[in-house]
Amino acid sequence: MILIIHGGAGKITNFKKRQKIIAKVCKIGYEVLKNNGSALDAVERAVVELENNPNFNAGTGATLSLEGKVELDAAIMSDDLQSGAVACIKEVKNPILVARKVMEETDHIILSGEGAVRFARFMGFPKYNPLTQERKKVFEQRIEKLKAGNPPKAFPNLKKFVGKYSKDFNLSDEKLGTVGACAIDRKGKLASATSTGGMFMHLPGRVGDTPIIGAGTYAQTSGAISCTGHGECIIKLCLAKVTCDAMKSMKAQEAVNLALKLSDQHNCKCGLIGVDGKGNVGFGFNTPQMLWGYIKSDALTVG
Repeated sequence: MILIIHGGAGKITNFKKRQKIIAKVCKIGYEVLKNNGSALDAVERAVVELENNPNFNAGTGATLSLEGKVELDAAIMSDDLQSGAVACIKEVKNPILVARKVMEETDHIILSGEGAVRFARFMGFPKYNPLTQERKKVFEQRIEKLKAGNPPKAFPNLKKFVGKYSKDFNLSDEKLGTVGACAIDRKGKLASATSTGGMFMHLPGRVGDTPIIGAGTYAQTSGAISCTGHGECIIKLCLAKVTCDAMKSMKAQEAVNLALKLSDQHNCKCGLIGVDGKGNVGFGFNTPQMLWGYIKSDALTVG
């Protein structure tokens, strides 16, 4: 049994504090496996814990769009290719739980925007505001920087939209803080889950790699992967699927290394975690930092 999680990649503030949270969440998710829970249940539980913690860019405390709104993406997948996702969903506490409902209760894979919100309410998820005062404070502090013509590195064309969407803006390219988890259970079943608020300053309605099956999230019998980073380039590379396919002939770490080599060739700033069908873990990043941790054979490792 193995559970591996990540808490985002980039320039991470309060790294030690968040590292301790990663360790705690690893233990919580691993307990699900120890109690004969499925890999799917374990990754869901771990991601819920991270969504509920305002120190991460998912659920409560997620980043803001150009309009100062919180738009959330999430996806979950098992190695039998069953999958569900939500994109640009608003006013829910745990988008990963809604994503699983999409997988189990509908004939679809991705629900987005207002349709995803309506589905969440139909399934009994109450209205919830994930905006925190800390995010609001950062939002207000960065207004003038964008107005002065200094867009984030990831979105250089954003200057043309100043004043077109909202009078208020936010700017930060310091954190690509998606959260995710991958696991293999007692039966050898694999699963992955990913959740994010997206990148600061994205245009309203932007969808990143997280809910795109094969891009930021993927699971099959050879392995399971969850990605974090610059979503646009991760989508172009189909990074999660490429890495899982590589696990058919190599160990998880070798596959992750291969994925990072591909990412470097395309200047794609990212990180990823995974576990292969034989119980090997893999993780890596080409950003300054990434929060990660895993438990294997009851031993916790955090980086």
